[in-house]
Amino acid sequence: GIGLMQKHVEVDGAEIQQVYRELHDYARAPANLAPEVRAAIEAAPESFQRISDEMAWGKVEFIHDVPGKNGKRFSLGGGGSSGAALAALVREAKDEVLIQSPYLVVSSKARALFEQAIARGVRVRIHTNSLASTDNMQAFSGYRNQRGGLLKLGLEIFEYKPDPANRQTLLKRASGGPSEPPVFALHAKSMVIDGKTAYIGTFNLDPRSENLNTEVGVIVRDPGVAARVHAAIEADMRPENSWPATDKPDRYVPITKRGRVRLWQLLPMKPVL
Repeated sequence: GIGLMQKHVEVDGAEIQQVYRELHDYARAPANLAPEVRAAIEAAPESFQRISDEMAWGKVEFIHDVPGKNGKRFSLGGGGSSGAALAALVREAKDEVLIQSPYLVVSSKARALFEQAIARGVRVRIHTNSLASTDNMQAFSGYRNQRGGLLKLGLEIFEYKPDPANRQTLLKRASGGPSEPPVFALHAKSMVIDGKTAYIGTFNLDPRSENLNTEVGVIVRDPGVAARVHAAIEADMRPENSWPATDKPDRYVPITKRGRVRLWQLLPMKPVL
């Protein structure tokens, strides 16, 4: 720790080799790694062929925003390259738009895009967090204010349960999990257009991603990749994992939490949610 505060710090070869020896000794000790982790490490050489077989080669477009994309002093209408690229994907949709986003606070521009898509006969489905699973009460308050209008618009919305049926499968990927299963919350940000084009990145469907945050992601125009992303989102939307928003999922949450989110709903804070 002290060395980090000094100038012109040098580490000689002997010290580096000692660090490597200690790391290798730690990794070799069975008690330091869960059996599942050690088995995965040992099976790595045999996994290369499977990874190669599953790898898709095709066109990938990297999209990103410029830091400080909101140069306005008194408003939050910054916009950015990521939002523009995703809007273009929605505009080209002919059959279906499938979205997964932890937060759902729709701007007037995004609402117009969805309205136009639905008018063209495009099915728009969105998977997001429920009040029971959310980790952001402020953002959920913005969604709660809009939810009825979005459903009336024709959006199909599904809200993730805090105890989805697939959580045991997901927990198996983590070693040494807690004895009591944790509350599950959605954090993936992805979109599939017409089952052929997939987006995976950092963009949330909210004003912060649209106007403030520096977002990145990839657009993959590959039906195989799109199909896998599509299947993963649909699995999360199944009845055992999510509630349809039309089912009034807030009723499964204690009244105290509903009261807290109601207070946030009263504040004029939509632009920064």
